[in-house]
Amino acid sequence: MAWVYLIAAIGLEVIGTVSLKFSNGFTDWRFSALSLAVYGLSFWVLSLTLRVIPVSTAYAVWAGLGTAAVAIIGLVFFKEPMTALKGIFLLMIIGGVVGLKAISNES
Repeated sequence: MAWVYLIAAIGLEVIGTVSLKFSNGFTDWRFSALSLAVYGLSFWVLSLTLRVIPVSTAYAVWAGLGTAAVAIIGLVFFKEPMTALKGIFLLMIIGGVVGLKAISNES
């Protein structure tokens, strides 16, 4: 169940980051409030995973997959540029996360 919580925390973090984009530097109060609330929820759900998953693994997966997801969202929805190196480095992040999950003793 801890991995389900971790995936939920990642999803919430991604929503919070995309909300930051729409907050226009915290000038739009709706997206500013949404961003802060969702980040708070993300940290709370992440804290639930730390009951079972070691902090080094949980945080690396949370940060890595969140970063990769936001980069892909930026590419697809915000038309941000993708270079070969950016693609390689994103694959390296995802590969690292898969590796961490593979060597984890937690179910």
